[in-house]
Amino acid sequence: MIQNYQEFVDTLLYAGFSMGGGNANGIYAVIPWGWQEEAPYPTPIRWHTDDPETDPWVWRMRVLDERDDIAYGKLFFNKSGFITKEWYPYFLATRRSSISFEDAYERGTISHAAKRIYDIVVGNGIVASHSIKALAGFTKEEKSAFDRAITELQMKMHITSCGKQHRFISANPNACWASVTFCTTETFWGEEIFALAAGIDRDVAFEKISEQVLKLNPEATEKKIEKFITG
Repeated sequence: MIQNYQEFVDTLLYAGFSMGGGNANGIYAVIPWGWQEEAPYPTPIRWHTDDPETDPWVWRMRVLDERDDIAYGKLFFNKSGFITKEWYPYFLATRRSSISFEDAYERGTISHAAKRIYDIVVGNGIVASHSIKALAGFTKEEKSAFDRAITELQMKMHITSCGKQHRFISANPNACWASVTFCTTETFWGEEIFALAAGIDRDVAFEKISEQVLKLNPEATEKKIEKFITG
């Protein structure tokens, strides 16, 4: 049973990918909800304590701040997850198949709201979520459309979380909150990952990920695995 942040990282690098919010969703999570009660021995791991060594919620941003081999974002079932550098090319091969964003948009597989967001991210490099919303001109009435589109872009692996940025409140200079930042996946990983993905056959990638899922969770169903891999 995982006892701290480093053990979490080591396990994630071994697994290659994981659901991020505690719900294994029929696939796999390094630290699923309720595991403390079932552990054969005590573990200090607790959610939402703000302890950088024992709080999985903190680890989401910590891996982005401290490492360059783990991606985090809305990656599986429209929910959060992690993918390591070793496994990212296989997911790219199954979800993007070397198709550019522009081609995907022309084919109608990318929404207009997603394009508005993507254009802002491309034009600004690394951008906080609240800034994207303002720069792309999303109104309060478009909040749901914005949330769906930013998830869509992550699921289709065109943008990814890069970290967080503190946003200060003008009415109270001493108050602030963290806003997630985004960049393109090309910015996050560099060209090497995409060159590797381009050389991987989609069916081969699908089979490799499927085998790893079953290694991590032999009870995972075929339907769940397919949805997990293809998004």
